[in-house]
Amino acid sequence: MVSIRTSPVDAPDAHALLEEYFGLRAAIFPGGAYRTVFPSPATFVEPAGVFVVMDDDQSQPVGCGGIRRIEDGPHGPRDEVKHLFVRDSGRGRGWGRGILDDLERRARERGAAELVLDTHHTLEAAGGLYARSGFEAIPPYNDNANATRWYGKVLV
Repeated sequence: MVSIRTSPVDAPDAHALLEEYFGLRAAIFPGGAYRTVFPSPATFVEPAGVFVVMDDDQSQPVGCGGIRRIEDGPHGPRDEVKHLFVRDSGRGRGWGRGILDDLERRARERGAAELVLDTHHTLEAAGGLYARSGFEAIPPYNDNANATRWYGKVLV
């Protein structure tokens, strides 16, 4: 059975997951211009945000993701989903959805009225996950050079 736990973003297992995620993104990014920016540890510490790691049934880290508070939007306080990633060994098992559901629950508990995220159009599986999870296309809310699509979900 998989489990999800909070983790400092700079803990060894979380950092290893992020290194793998950024490496994979850089390898397939169109034009080879992917900009890797490791998050500051303070970004994912309450009250600013939270970072989680998913462990498989052998307590091995297989996925991660975080939420962080950003500028309020039209519905009020907003949390942004960042660095949602599941290793190849966990894909197709619903683990990405499990992490996203956990982050949504945490955002609600933190008082967020909306959950937003950005992604790249080449990440078709991610786009499908967001659509199935109730996210809808929204206008860009940031200037992320790695993003071509922005999504939001009202939580209230």
